[in-house]
Amino acid sequence: MTGSLNAKPAAPDAVLRALADPHRRQILRLVQHTELPAGRIAACFRLTQQAVSQHLGVLKEAGLLTERREGARRLYALRGEALEPVRDLLAEFWPDALRRLKQAVESAHPDQIKEEL
Repeated sequence: MTGSLNAKPAAPDAVLRALADPHRRQILRLVQHTELPAGRIAACFRLTQQAVSQHLGVLKEAGLLTERREGARRLYALRGEALEPVRDLLAEFWPDALRRLKQAVESAHPDQIKEEL
């Protein structure tokens, strides 16, 4: 058995591009909690083995997957920490969005909010 390959830090743009494709998001869901061989991943799709292999390559390049060889098999698993740059990027915008939502709710229902306090 060999160790994880492709453990480089992920750039937010590369991660977002990789996540843009629904097939790639489904692959990440499949390997979220367990390692799976490429063939088993491919069996979950109506795509060619080559198309699934290309999706795996994009996910690995973005830093979202690890690949481990076990004999002739390649096992893939999610690198959850690769999502952190995207989470951080979105967090920059999230507080403002929550503030605007709070203001909208309070202005739409000022009497209900006063009663609950």
